[in-house]
Amino acid sequence: MDDIRDAIVNGAEAEQFAALPIPESYRAVTLHKDEQEMFAGVPSKEKDPRKSLHVEQVPTPELAPGEALIAVMASSINYNTVWSSIFEPVSTFGFLERYGRTHADAKRHDLPYHVLGSDAAGVVLRVGPGVNAWKPGDQVVAHCLSVELESPMGHNDTMMDPEQRIWGFETNFGGLAELAVVKSNQLLPKPKHLTWEEAASPGLVNSTAYRQLVSRNGGAMKQGDVVLIWGASGGLGSYATQYAVNGGAIPVCVVSSPEKADLCRAMGAELVIDRNEEGYRFWKDEHTQDPKEWQRLGKRIRELTGGDDIDIVFEHPGRETFGASVYVTRKGGTIVTCASTSGFMHEYDNRYLWMNLKRIVGSHFANYREAFEANRLISRGMIHPTLSKTFPLHQAGQAALEVHLNKHQGKVGVLALAPQEGLGVSDPEMRARHEKDINRFRDA
Repeated sequence: MDDIRDAIVNGAEAEQFAALPIPESYRAVTLHKDEQEMFAGVPSKEKDPRKSLHVEQVPTPELAPGEALIAVMASSINYNTVWSSIFEPVSTFGFLERYGRTHADAKRHDLPYHVLGSDAAGVVLRVGPGVNAWKPGDQVVAHCLSVELESPMGHNDTMMDPEQRIWGFETNFGGLAELAVVKSNQLLPKPKHLTWEEAASPGLVNSTAYRQLVSRNGGAMKQGDVVLIWGASGGLGSYATQYAVNGGAIPVCVVSSPEKADLCRAMGAELVIDRNEEGYRFWKDEHTQDPKEWQRLGKRIRELTGGDDIDIVFEHPGRETFGASVYVTRKGGTIVTCASTSGFMHEYDNRYLWMNLKRIVGSHFANYREAFEANRLISRGMIHPTLSKTFPLHQAGQAALEVHLNKHQGKVGVLALAPQEGLGVSDPEMRARHEKDINRFRDA
């Protein structure tokens, strides 16, 4: 593995990568199938990813047709890694078992361990039969949409493919590792002005925010739309905030601290609500919501906007906020929802939806075209990574714990083969132009 790392760090030529031997095993962040019940009876917030995530050597899998093996320089923590690590809402080994039954090549994924991770930046080492767009030595990032593309249902929107899965969550051989196996159509060019860890951080969340807010498959945001963004400085919300600002919309950013409010303002948002400072409590108890708090939030939004209600809600907390989201949306407005990090069982008063002709739109990651467009905006310096902190691979459990407990800003990165932060920039002039925006979250 040292030869591969040295070749990347020293800028080896493409033919040198094709000649490098592939190791028989590699280090990876894994879950163990025989530990699925380790947190039984433990409340969610008390489940500790450091206990369930292992960093160990695993065998290097053979490539199937249409796949690529990449040397991973850096990855990042997404909330799906947290869900996997605490075995909620279900164990991911069920995903691997079901995938393994679909065809012979998929059987490789059904193992007693699960290599996690849905983001990666690195270098192509090998490609399988039928791969023509990529070659060894190419610097790439990987998006997390894995589909079989054998059904006609997926050819208009690949997210509609009946065999659509999220790589490193519903498949094995993910990006929190020194090597990763991806379908070749998951690969996109690495933004040249970013370091490895910066390039690895936007993938899942940036593409998710793009589809959810910008794409016609989601909110179809336009100039002048008032957009309510929950968790607006977080791993997902920070990209939604940038898209709203850049797209001429009017973001109303909801955060949980003065520091997070300052980050939103630094991204160009002017209207910010610190929900902790203003004391919003949308639930009286575990079973009863408080509509008066919805009304208070709606009044506060109108104070900030000069009387306008919300056109689009960028909704991802789920159970905790969903009733308020439906209430504050204007007549005919849209609530676009994904993730549900505070709980999947949403409750809302349907009168405010039905009688006011509002829409709820489900959104999940992004199709191939949307992932390409989101990465292109990163590559052009129009959207910036929101990386705040980076851990080495052996501390991935601690990184996941910080995301689990919401102790982070933006994204949390993980170095894999990269020996240190700050490597991988191949366009220093563009880097210099965007240095301030790139470092915004690191300076928080």
